[in-house]
Amino acid sequence: MSEEAIAPNSAELGDKIVRVLKTIYDPEIPVDIYELGLIYDVLVNEDDEVKILMTLTSPNCPVAETLPVEVEEKVKSLDAIKDAEVEITFDPPWTQDLMSEEAKLELGLL
Repeated sequence: MSEEAIAPNSAELGDKIVRVLKTIYDPEIPVDIYELGLIYDVLVNEDDEVKILMTLTSPNCPVAETLPVEVEEKVKSLDAIKDAEVEITFDPPWTQDLMSEEAKLELGLL
């Protein structure tokens, strides 16, 4: 059996999902959505279906309609993923405290 035929373990799959999430940017902020702290949770079930719980910087975010679709499509594009669903929540509301140190540094907040 070749290595490609072996399903990746959940840690590897999680890493791949995070790498994809880090390619998606909030158009108003030059930082990816993962480092911004917009991703609250990534759940992968035994059928390699992904559910992502995320928020937006504000309920009136100009990309409220398109950003979740982009996240879903990019995660679904991973070979190991059978399906992906994005759920938007504003509980808890996003604050700058959720940003990574890297994102705060990039935006001059440190």
